[in-house]
Formats: sequence, structure tokens, C-alpha cells
Amino acid sequence: MKPELSNDDLKTLSQCINSLKKFGFENDFQAVENGISAAGAEKIYAPEDVSIVNFYRFEGETDPADSAVLYAIETTDGAKGTLSDSYGAYADKAVADFIVAVENIGKKHIE
Repeated sequence: MKPELSNDDLKTLSQCINSLKKFGFENDFQAVENGISAAGAEKIYAPEDVSIVNFYRFEGETDPADSAVLYAIETTDGAKGTLSDSYGAYADKAVADFIVAVENIGKKHIE
């Protein structure tokens, strides 16, 4: 049986991140030149080295600037983590460019 995040897990960005950590998505990825890297790590993952297994959108209740998207990412060497970004006018170009380059993007249950 594949675990799923409940509606309670999806109420806020921080709740979603904490819930994903329970499923092994512990790394906090950041966009860097030529890819993404886990916070505090030197390894850089190129777009072809990752799969986006799921993504979640959060909209600010009172301010559209609070809108965000969270990506659950698995790498070819087994590392799991999340990458977050604002979307719309406040999106980070480095994150957006990386996501566009990733070929394996899915919306599925997290294992």
C-alpha cells in the first residue's frame, strides 16, 4: 500500500514539508548553477539526475505573493528531498529553469 498525504498534511507549506520528511524526503534542495544541491552538501544534481515524484501548490489566503509550489524530488543515487519556490511574478528563475529541464515529472503517490 502506498502512503498518501492527508488533507491535514496539505494545509500549509510547512506541514507538507514535515509530512514528506516522514516518507524520507529529508533533504532541503536549493537551485544552484547547473542544477540543485542539498543544503550543506557539495554534490550538484543535474536535471537528468532527478525525478519529481509529486508537487503541491499553496495559495496565500490574503496575499497572492504568498503562493508557493513544493516539489518532492528523488535523485538517481537515492537522495530524497524537497524544493520550494514562489510562483507567478515572484518565482525564482533558477528554480523555474531547473524544473523546466527535468524530464521526469509526475504526480503520483509517494512510496
